[in-house]
Amino acid sequence: MSQKLSNDASPTIKSKAQLIAHLDKGSKPKSAWRIGTEHEKIGFCKAKNKPLPYDGPCSIKAMLEGLQRFEWEPVVENNYLVALKRDGASVSLEPGGQLELSGAPIETIHQTCAEVSRHLREVKEVANEIGAGFLSLGFRPDTKLEDVPIMPKGRYKIMRDYMQKVGTHGREMMFRTCTVQTNLDFSSEADMVKKFRVSLALQPIATALFANSPFMEGQLNGYKSYRSRVWLDTDDDRTGMLPFVFDEGFGFEQYIDYALNVPMYFVYRDGQYLDASGKNFKDFMAGKLDVVPGQVATMSDFDDHLSTIFPEVRLKQFLEMRGADTGPWGELCALPAFWVGLLYDQTALDAAWDLVKDWDEMERFDLRLAVPKHGLQAPFRNGTANDIAKRVLEISRAGLKARANLNAHGESETVFLQDLDRMVADGQSNADRLIAKFKGEWGGDVMRAYTDCIY
Repeated sequence: MSQKLSNDASPTIKSKAQLIAHLDKGSKPKSAWRIGTEHEKIGFCKAKNKPLPYDGPCSIKAMLEGLQRFEWEPVVENNYLVALKRDGASVSLEPGGQLELSGAPIETIHQTCAEVSRHLREVKEVANEIGAGFLSLGFRPDTKLEDVPIMPKGRYKIMRDYMQKVGTHGREMMFRTCTVQTNLDFSSEADMVKKFRVSLALQPIATALFANSPFMEGQLNGYKSYRSRVWLDTDDDRTGMLPFVFDEGFGFEQYIDYALNVPMYFVYRDGQYLDASGKNFKDFMAGKLDVVPGQVATMSDFDDHLSTIFPEVRLKQFLEMRGADTGPWGELCALPAFWVGLLYDQTALDAAWDLVKDWDEMERFDLRLAVPKHGLQAPFRNGTANDIAKRVLEISRAGLKARANLNAHGESETVFLQDLDRMVADGQSNADRLIAKFKGEWGGDVMRAYTDCIY
C-alpha cells in the first residue's frame, strides 16, 4: 500500500481496450517473476484478551508508531495513521484492526521467510512493550462482531454499510477473519489463463491444507475453515470460483467484462472516499456517475475497482491466491512455497493442469462448498481432498526442486513444504489439531488460544 494521490493525475479511460492492455502489462519474462506474500494477524491486549482498539496505550496506533523505529514510513489518511511503508512492503490495517504485512516483490521463498521472520520479530518487540499479542488463527475465537473495534478508514465504512445489502456474512469477513495470500506473475495471456485455471481448481485444496478457524464466540463452530465458509455468503457479485475462467476463449478481455459488471464501492477524490456502492463502473467510464457528475473514470479508479473484487483467485497485473486461513509462522512461508512450486515451473504447471483439467464446474463448486466444513476429509470423486493434496504436494515439491534455489545450508525451497507434508501424512490440518485440543487438554476453554496460538 502506498500513499494515495488524487486520481486526477491518472490517465482517463477512453476504451475497454485500454483496460485490457492494462492487465496485459503484467506479462513479464520468467526472469522478472517475483513472489509477493500478504498475511494478517488478529491483535489483542494481553491484560484481558480484548481486541486492539485503534487508539490508546495498547492499540493499533501504538503498534504503528512503535514500528516506525524500524525505518517504516507513516501513511496518514484524514489525520489518522493507517499504514506504514518500507522498501516496497507495507504494514496496513484491515477493518477490524487485523494487522497486515504486504511483502515486497522478491525472488525466492527463502527471502519470503526472512521477510516474514523480520516482520514478526519487529511486531513482537513493539507488542511486548505495549502489552499486546497477535493470534495465528483465521477467525477471532471468542470476540462477538459487535465488540470488534472499527478502524478509521473511509473505504471500510462504505463497505460495512453495503455488505448488509448483499449477503449475511460480509461484516464477519471484514472484522473477524484473517488470511495469508501470495501474488504471482505470468509471462503472457496464455500463461495467465493456464495459471488462473489451475489455481482456481486447486484453491479449495489450499483451503483444506491451511484450515485454521474452527472457533467462534468461545465454541467450536462446526467448520475447519469458518473463514472460508464466511466467503460463501459475503457478496455473490464479487466472490466465488469464476466458472467463466474455464470457458474456451477466456483471456484478459473476459476478465475485464466481468470486472466491469461488478458493482462499485467508492470513488476516491481529494483524499476522500465517496460512496458509489452498487453503482456501475461503465457509467463512470461514460461520465455518468452521479457522485462525481461529469467526471470520467481514470486508470487509478479502475485499479481501485479491481481491488474491491474478491474471487478465490483475483487477477490484476498478477494473480492473487486468496483461499487460505492465516496460520503459524511456518505456514506463512508454506503458502507461497505451495503455489510457487505449482505455477513457476513449466513441468509442474503442466502436471497440475493434467490433474484438474477434466474436473467439471459442478465438481469444482462442490469441492469449494465441502472444504470449509470437512477440510482434508472433504469427499472428492472416489476419495478425499487429502488424496488430491498429496498429489499436489508432490507436484509442488518437484517444481521447487527444479527452481534449485538453495539457502546457506544447501536446502532447497522444498523445506517450506514440511508442515504440509505432515498434514497430508496424518490427514490432519491445524483446525483438526485445534479441535482435538479444545475437546481434550483445553477442557473446552477457547481462551487457551491466547497462549497456544500466538506469534
